[in-house]
Amino acid sequence: MKVGPARSAAIQWVAQHARPDAGFRGAYLSGSTVGLPDDAELSPSSDIDIFVVTAQEDPPVKPGKFRFQDALLEVSYLPWTELASADDVLASYHLAGNFRTDAIIDDPTGCLRRLQAHVSRHFTARPWVRRRCQDARHRIETRLAAIDTSAPFHEQVLSWLFPTGVTCHVLLVAALRNPTVRLRYPAAREVLADYGHSSLYPELLDLLGCSHLSAQRVRHHLRELATTFDATIPVAKTPFFFSSDITPAARPIAIDGSQKLIDSGDHHEAVFWIIATYARCHTILAADAPELHEALAPAFREAVSDLGINSTRDLIHRAEEVTRFLPRLWQTTEAILRGNPTITE
Repeated sequence: MKVGPARSAAIQWVAQHARPDAGFRGAYLSGSTVGLPDDAELSPSSDIDIFVVTAQEDPPVKPGKFRFQDALLEVSYLPWTELASADDVLASYHLAGNFRTDAIIDDPTGCLRRLQAHVSRHFTARPWVRRRCQDARHRIETRLAAIDTSAPFHEQVLSWLFPTGVTCHVLLVAALRNPTVRLRYPAAREVLADYGHSSLYPELLDLLGCSHLSAQRVRHHLRELATTFDATIPVAKTPFFFSSDITPAARPIAIDGSQKLIDSGDHHEAVFWIIATYARCHTILAADAPELHEALAPAFREAVSDLGINSTRDLIHRAEEVTRFLPRLWQTTEAILRGNPTITE
């Protein structure tokens, strides 16, 4: 499918299903497809991200991923209060990039366009870029420090995994590139290569614990994940914010997208989303099918063990390693900030 028809589907979905809501305040596109030409081919492992802005302080659970007019959409809700301060948006590494260019679908009040004009005007200014890098670093520090050691093991893994992966985002933000979720490691590798700091990349993989894994071993874990993924779908009932990532519609991303990375030689880069999806499956299974959760747990434990993690103590040790790495990461970040020709004073 081409990007243009997929965008058109997104616009029509907003008009039909979001705009009629009394709390509707607008909608915009996000993610890796923003900026692509309409005639670009949309990968089967990519979706069109839509943020629906609402006046509700406590928005409903996001619809997530689903098919609409043959396009794979991912819809999330965002309260307007998170966008009310343009400077706060500019300082937020996960919000600012959405308004660097005009990707607004609908703006009945005009507030989104005023916000976009302000953010785009100052987006490349050095003080704001540095603040966004600091925002990403702060997320690593606070979330690693907040790991709940009393939580189930699969939840502990998620609490360690995602802030560890934000190390990639710090670098991407400094390079003014999209802090992508699933493909953060190959994107960070490209940034480091472009700015002459490729020697740091193996350290990012070491923090994740996957640099020693062979393609065959990662392929094995993906096969086991596919079994768990397919077993989770029919029993899932409890709503989680990531529930739509464990559905038939999301399988081309979670499973096929990881297989594509492995096949292209990026098996280390596939590990992040394999483990994330594995742990999310077990979060669902623990809530909705405890016996199946127990039966499938050994394969998950095996995958995590291959990262050098077998206990809560291991997780805390690995979190401490990431924290100790942050000064070195920041040195490289500052070097990228100095070397980025698109950053303005």
